[in-house]
Amino acid sequence: MATTTDTEQVTSTWTKADQKAARKRSAALHRKEHGWAAAFMAAPVIGWVAFLLFPMGFSIYASMTNWNGIGNMTFIGLDNYTRLVQDPYFWKALWNTVFYMIGIPIGLAISLALALALSRKIRGRTFFRTVYYIPVISSLAAIAILWQWAYNGDFGLVNQALSLVGIDGPNWLQDPTFAKPALIIMAVWKGLGYSTLLYLAAVQAVPRSLYEAASLDGASGWKKFTKITWPMVQPVTFFLVVTNIIAGSMIFTEINIMTPTGGPSWSTASLVWYVWNQAFRNLQMGYATAMALVLGILVLIVTVIQFRINRANDFSID
Repeated sequence: MATTTDTEQVTSTWTKADQKAARKRSAALHRKEHGWAAAFMAAPVIGWVAFLLFPMGFSIYASMTNWNGIGNMTFIGLDNYTRLVQDPYFWKALWNTVFYMIGIPIGLAISLALALALSRKIRGRTFFRTVYYIPVISSLAAIAILWQWAYNGDFGLVNQALSLVGIDGPNWLQDPTFAKPALIIMAVWKGLGYSTLLYLAAVQAVPRSLYEAASLDGASGWKKFTKITWPMVQPVTFFLVVTNIIAGSMIFTEINIMTPTGGPSWSTASLVWYVWNQAFRNLQMGYATAMALVLGILVLIVTVIQFRINRANDFSID
């Protein structure tokens, strides 16, 4: 009996020692895993701090200073924002930027129509797909120069084409009435291929069985579009609307090349162009930063609204 008791005590002692050693090994393993996890997480966290958090904080502070971008910063509080509210050029540039958004629904409607056409088995559709996409991969600066020549009031290609049908075209980029529409036409043409490509992929992903069932039920072509095609491509439409609003709010190159002074009577100046003009021409970096932050907040608000609308919509087919 004594021998049995001693054996049980030794076994119990060894078991506790093994458990303690196992816990140490487990703790060491967990520390090692946590160390590796921290190492892998460090890169994105450092990048987020260095390229997002710090610039954002610096921008907020810079927007409250009188700064030329080189010298010392002088803290002036909310004076830049007060000046912004009272600046008629800021409101004009903001209105122009909003006006440019008219091109978004126009471009999406044309893109969807082209996608529906190119989804059919027609001769040369590969050629047309390539032609429509070439402007997307072309240099925006080069395209802006070409359209600037095309819009020339004396020898431009656009007015020459209009003269063939008896229309005396205006001097597009020098007329306050036609300057913004001219830039919208160019922007729509430039982005047509990208939107068409996404719509084409969405249209071709629609199951053919849905159209066959609709045909058996006697549905018209318009019914097929409104009840099948349109609901199925709405996610692509949502994506294009959001990205186009963001891109449209940052329109700059076309304006800076085609109308470098902001157009006649400030008719083409966008908010980003005005920010750049204040920052790098007038060396008012603090004021330009305040305008840039306001623009960013406005774009964020519009984007959040778009996401709310997207969540509220039901993409199911009736």
